[in-house]
Amino acid sequence: MSVLIAGAGPTGLTLAIDLARRGLAVRLIDKAAEYFNGSRGDGLQPRTLEIFDDLGVIDEVLRQGRSMPLMKIYMSGELFGERRMAEIAEPTPDVPYPNAWMLGQSRTEKILRDKLSEYGVQVELDTAIVGFTQDENSVTAELSTGETVEAEYLVGADGGRSFVRKHLGIAFEGTTDESIRTLLGDVAADGLDHEFGYWFAAKDNPMSGIAMTPLAGGDQFQFGAPLDSDDADTSIEALQALVDKFAGPGVAKLRDLTWSTVWRPNVRLAERFRVGRVFIAGDAAHVHPPTGGQGLNTGVQDAYNLGWKLADDREEVLATYETERRTNAARVLGISEELMQKHVEGDESAMERGENTRQLDVSYRDLADTRPIVAGDRAPDAPLVDAEGNKTSLFDLFRGPHQTLLRFSPTTPSTDEHTVDIGRDGSAAYTSPEAFAHYHAQDGDEILVRSDGYLA
Repeated sequence: MSVLIAGAGPTGLTLAIDLARRGLAVRLIDKAAEYFNGSRGDGLQPRTLEIFDDLGVIDEVLRQGRSMPLMKIYMSGELFGERRMAEIAEPTPDVPYPNAWMLGQSRTEKILRDKLSEYGVQVELDTAIVGFTQDENSVTAELSTGETVEAEYLVGADGGRSFVRKHLGIAFEGTTDESIRTLLGDVAADGLDHEFGYWFAAKDNPMSGIAMTPLAGGDQFQFGAPLDSDDADTSIEALQALVDKFAGPGVAKLRDLTWSTVWRPNVRLAERFRVGRVFIAGDAAHVHPPTGGQGLNTGVQDAYNLGWKLADDREEVLATYETERRTNAARVLGISEELMQKHVEGDESAMERGENTRQLDVSYRDLADTRPIVAGDRAPDAPLVDAEGNKTSLFDLFRGPHQTLLRFSPTTPSTDEHTVDIGRDGSAAYTSPEAFAHYHAQDGDEILVRSDGYLA
């Protein structure tokens, strides 16, 4: 089977890795002439970290990134206090990555590209889709290079201005608020301690100010500041003028501006995520305000949900992609919009991040089913000990493109590689009282875990 993916951002890269490790033929193209070099989506949520663990890139993500910084808050030039967007949580047996992790998007993409290359797949830059047709068996795409490509499936992960979505005629419903504009940039700042984040504002307007968030892997900060509606200057001089205005002259000297842009609140959701053999994912299907750090993470989850379904290639399975992911995207857009509205209204709680932004509560369950854990819920981790006393975990055994059958206190042992027999006291291949607790399991229960880490 072959799949053509348009768009080599985090969504397209995640999907390409997942398909390649399953042995599918993958081509990943991107219309850009060179790789993106900026922070943009720099917050990786805990559920994304779990996905990156499964894909084999978590060690590099953790090595190159950093935890959420403590923010120093200055009001009219005086230190007002310190706060974190979210309290630091300790790992638990069922949640090994409880906290968001900071890593600039370009660094995340580089890690994913390196992993993809291990499967012999390279991103084809300066290559765009300019047209396509489909029938019941395949998709035929015309590329900007003049090549014609035939594949069983096409996935548009080509951003908010997605050609694939537009060519399909899918409505992209939502709003763009031109009255709110934010200047973003990656820049070094002499005079600021890179171990901390900063918020500079005036006492009489505390929620309108400059955010300076330290980026991992160097001395740059991600800069964010409000703009007047008619201002589009993204130069370092414009950034410096805003720093001087909000923080005071001489507080920080900016240098080495490597990326900047003007952002407008754009909240949209595609009417459909699929037409026949063509799918859309990531920003092509939903665009978010940056509040809450949900956009990149939701796109990665789209890809992780779609990969195994494309490999399965059954209509009843493929049909669940839109059902599961569009519903979730609508929910996440609501979270992002609520935080954005709080910020506009000057509500200080807009700077706080709760459990709902970590995406560990994403579920595809039947909402009428009130049992504590059911089909569609995230499969929790749990520590395991084998008969020789060796320690491992459920996530270690889930890792890979397979599904896993959990059997709790089975009467006979299994010899299947991806069946995990769990007992309470050494009576099975693995012992884990925690697994019984996290899965609310009884002796004799069997639970199938999908390859994307959700209960079947």
